[in-house]
Amino acid sequence: MAPGELLSPEAALQQWLDARLDAPAAQWLQGAVASLAQATTDRELFRSISLVSRKLGKAPLALDAAALACAEKTRPGWNPSSWTLDQAGRVRLLLATAGDSDSFVRRLDQLCATADVDELVAFYRGLPLYPDAPRHRLRAAEGLRSNMKVVFEAVAHGNPYPAEQLAQDAWNQMVLKAIFVGSALAPIVGLDPRANATLARMLGDYAHERWAASRPVSPELWRCVGPFATGPLLADLGRVLESGTPPERAAAMLALRSATDLQARKLQENHAGLRDAVAAAGTDWGSVLEFK
Repeated sequence: MAPGELLSPEAALQQWLDARLDAPAAQWLQGAVASLAQATTDRELFRSISLVSRKLGKAPLALDAAALACAEKTRPGWNPSSWTLDQAGRVRLLLATAGDSDSFVRRLDQLCATADVDELVAFYRGLPLYPDAPRHRLRAAEGLRSNMKVVFEAVAHGNPYPAEQLAQDAWNQMVLKAIFVGSALAPIVGLDPRANATLARMLGDYAHERWAASRPVSPELWRCVGPFATGPLLADLGRVLESGTPPERAAAMLALRSATDLQARKLQENHAGLRDAVAAAGTDWGSVLEFK
């Protein structure tokens, strides 16, 4: 790729795969893509998709910093750092059939209807790359309803599609489910810009349910509460500062940084030692769980 050149998603995937695959695997993929360009039915796509794992393997795609920068430039918010060769190959083949929107949606629906877990993860990770993005909202919702955590995270993690396309109710339910199933919030693209007062109240209610059952609350929960912390929610943060675990107390302090209520500053001053320790450690939402 020439410096400054902007690649299409399919060209970027092809470039990365060519660099990682051995000669027979790369030759097979190039032949499959060429065959799809000439195909008049979907049979060739389904056959090629079924062969991907055997032909390409499941090793990590192993992108370096330059490739990840290319991904961000190609599709803002796209982070394929945890993709594997077979996932990239499946999405590459599917993109080779991009054209008529109705046909593409139909193909994707058919593939997902018969997919195994590995295939589902690939198809859902590909959501931000598919043409006519609004047409895939129902598909994204289906992935988020999955009781398989790995499929849920294929939509929720490292994927700009939910932040761009989900309505607020659906977005809030995704974040709440992530907390409920023990999925990290940090990899959710657009988490801070899409924070909202309704979500903050939902998370506060959830925290109270957990406390009432004597069960722990994820420190990450307070990230989406901070900007809207006032009244009862601010009192909740005060409770965490007084009796939480070290990561919970650090999370409460981070949340208070984004609070606008004047009482938030008072809470920080009342716990100046913790405030200074969090700052000295350089703790942020990506590392808060490690605070001691």
